[in-house]
Amino acid sequence: MTPFERRVLAIVSRIPVGRVTTYGEVARLAGKPRAARAVGNLMRQSTGPGVPYHRVIGAAGRLGGYSSLALKRALLAAEGLTVTPARVVGFDKIRWRGNPPAPSRARAAGRRQ
Repeated sequence: MTPFERRVLAIVSRIPVGRVTTYGEVARLAGKPRAARAVGNLMRQSTGPGVPYHRVIGAAGRLGGYSSLALKRALLAAEGLTVTPARVVGFDKIRWRGNPPAPSRARAAGRRQ
């Protein structure tokens, strides 16, 4: 597993119950803001226990791809979210934006990486 993939899984693990975020937001938080597709691919490939993959959705609240959209809808509904066949209702109100990535020590010290 790459360092990026480890960061993605750590970020997804922090999404609170009843909240969702986007593939792009996870990519940004993991330090690669243009890697939303890579996040989506990792979500599709990784189905291990303990990581709430179902809380990562497409832009504007679209459910996006998932091994079973019916399962994704059921898991989100079980957390109290209102879900239509295609999207999460009230996305802007329940969107989790996480914390911005901490600057590296080199950047914090004013050095180039």
